[in-house]
Amino acid sequence: MKLIIAYIKPEKLNDVKQSLYKAEVFKMSVTNSLGCGQQMGYHESYRGVDIEVNLLKKVRLEIAVNEGFVEPTINAIIAGARTDGGEIGDGKIFVIDLAQCIRIRTGERGNEAIG
Repeated sequence: MKLIIAYIKPEKLNDVKQSLYKAEVFKMSVTNSLGCGQQMGYHESYRGVDIEVNLLKKVRLEIAVNEGFVEPTINAIIAGARTDGGEIGDGKIFVIDLAQCIRIRTGERGNEAIG
C-alpha cells in the first residue's frame, strides 16, 4: 500500500481528476494549500506598496492505493497536471509507504480497506 501526495496548480484539478478517472482511480482527498518551490512567487503593487507574494495557491491531493495502482496513478496525475510547455510550478508527487489502512465502517484492514 502506498500514499501518493501530489501538489498541483488549482486550475489543473479538473484535468487531473479526469485523468485519474480514466485510470480507474476514484478515491482521493483534496485540500487547498499554500507553498512555493522553484518559481519563488512574484511581486505585485497594491496601493503603491510593493508586496512580495511567495506562497502560491496549490491543491494537495492524497490518494491511498494498492501496489498495482501506484504507477497508473502517478502517470494520470502527471498527464493531467503538466502544462503544455512543462513549466516551473506544475507540481510535485510524493510516494510514501502506507503501514496501515482501516475502514471505520467495517473494521477491514489493509488492501481490502483501500478498495
